[in-house]
Amino acid sequence: MELIHTCYRITAPDRSVAFYEALGFEKRRELPIRNEAINIFLGIPGKELPELELTYNFGVDSYELGTAYGHIAVTVDDMAGTLAELWDKGIEPEKPPYSVREGGSLLCFVRDPDGYRVELIERA
Repeated sequence: MELIHTCYRITAPDRSVAFYEALGFEKRRELPIRNEAINIFLGIPGKELPELELTYNFGVDSYELGTAYGHIAVTVDDMAGTLAELWDKGIEPEKPPYSVREGGSLLCFVRDPDGYRVELIERA
């Protein structure tokens, strides 16, 4: 068994793809679902799996994120450098980077265009 993807429903494919590409994801493919939707798959360069599936349902302009879902997490080599690059692309952190315990990895959260949280974790 292996985790192959997680899926978010999105409202603006171009904005969402640009956001995830700014984080370092690469767009791999688009698959139409009849005349109802498009699935866009992104992944981390050099890694086949897991992937992020973005589903754009035609005619839907908002979703309720709910209170149960948390976030996805990706590692970064340099938190300060990553945040500077994201800032230049209009992506701001929720709050400054922090550690949850003494000596722990630095982490920070950003939100995609639909409000989904992405945790950035600096590799130790």
